[in-house]
Amino acid sequence: MQLSIVAKTIGLLLMVFSFAQIPPLIVDLIYSEGEYLSFVYSFALTVLGGLILWWPFKEVKKEFRLREGVLIVVCFWIVLSLFGTLPFLITDSISSLSFSEAFFESMSGLTTTGATVLNQLDELPKSILFYRQQLQWLGGMGIIVLAVAVLPLLGVGGMELYHAESSGIAKDRLTPKLRNTAIALWKIYLSLTVLCAVGYFLSGMSIFDAVSHSFSTVAIGGFSTHDGSIGYFNSATIETIAMIFMFLAGINFSLHFVAWNNRSLVDYIKDSEFKTYAMVLICSSIIVITALSLNGQYESANETVRHSLFQTISIATTTGFTSQNYSSWPAAIPVFLIMMSFIGACVGSTGGGIKVVRILVMFRLGMKEIHKFIRPNAQVSVKLNKSSINEKALVSVLGFFSLYAISFFLILMLLMFAGLDQVTAYSATAATMNNLGPGLGDVAQNYSSVGEVAKWILSFSMLIGRLEVLTIIAIFHKAFWRQ
Repeated sequence: MQLSIVAKTIGLLLMVFSFAQIPPLIVDLIYSEGEYLSFVYSFALTVLGGLILWWPFKEVKKEFRLREGVLIVVCFWIVLSLFGTLPFLITDSISSLSFSEAFFESMSGLTTTGATVLNQLDELPKSILFYRQQLQWLGGMGIIVLAVAVLPLLGVGGMELYHAESSGIAKDRLTPKLRNTAIALWKIYLSLTVLCAVGYFLSGMSIFDAVSHSFSTVAIGGFSTHDGSIGYFNSATIETIAMIFMFLAGINFSLHFVAWNNRSLVDYIKDSEFKTYAMVLICSSIIVITALSLNGQYESANETVRHSLFQTISIATTTGFTSQNYSSWPAAIPVFLIMMSFIGACVGSTGGGIKVVRILVMFRLGMKEIHKFIRPNAQVSVKLNKSSINEKALVSVLGFFSLYAISFFLILMLLMFAGLDQVTAYSATAATMNNLGPGLGDVAQNYSSVGEVAKWILSFSMLIGRLEVLTIIAIFHKAFWRQ
């Protein structure tokens, strides 16, 4: 293991991340709320931390291997979350926040989980609120993908980082050069963010709220600048804009790129994962609308359809915005919505969950086994977009499911041992591993009530979800460290 190149790269990435303190600093100067020193100190400490890691190894020119790439990804998310706590800890506006709570909030932002321990958001300085939203925006597309566009300019290759970060079934580059691929993805990401912000602003949000919520919408993060989330605005138009962009952000960004290059919507229609993704959302919405109607939750049909559609898309895409307190809805609706977050968004999107393509592959693999049971001599292959999936990819999907299930069970049990009841522990595990945010029980609105130990467990759960299990579990295997 070449730890020197790992330390050097993390140092470089940390120095790049330090510039994330500048936009909230500007926001504070605009609104004159006196929080600028929090970001000045955070900037200085982050740069210093990066220099300490980079300086001793600045002359090292070793090449990456896959193991170094994996270790950098895992360590960087942890280190980034550690330094991301600085504004929360330095500011006087959140004096009661402990280190574990600050780390939880930072990890939740960067992993686009959207779970929060903060109360009375409406009273916090706008610079702190903007910083939280920005963390989600950076984490949404993956700061590592941003880094592979920057690091080649600094003399550091990024192929291994790209492989470690994008653990989907297909890892084909969109362009011949990796740096250009990362830039192409960020152009799409930035374009969606700008369009979403404009849509929110024209729908009645202030400029600050429009930009802030566009960050967490396109990142499928769910952080809001208000305790009431999207429900604070009580606007069907704003909810419609949110639904459109949550849906778009849940689609594979590679598919967005191909469709944009070809100037055609046909590419979406041809994609098996997209069709399944759309069908899951449609069917889930119909189920929730029907259930709410039968239970008479709302007086008018318009309200029933409006809130059903919004909450279904928000939870199923793992965004986590709320327009209503869905955890208090009758019957099995809240549990059903949490279950939908396990499917999540498409691979290569900013969403969480197991991912639609893996669910689709597992379903077709099940159909294959049924077909073979009926006709033992039949030659049946599992296909995706009319192409057969090789055995290696199928084993990878099965391995992912196994590790996901084991991780889920262990985290669930640890949370129950830490004092959480069954409903809270189950929903908190699902909400953090799927990078959803709001759960049920004691974590329906906020995670401030759970204990310190539980917060650390849940922070680890968010990291597992963000790195899709395989990447982080790999570093605990003895073969990973073997020369």
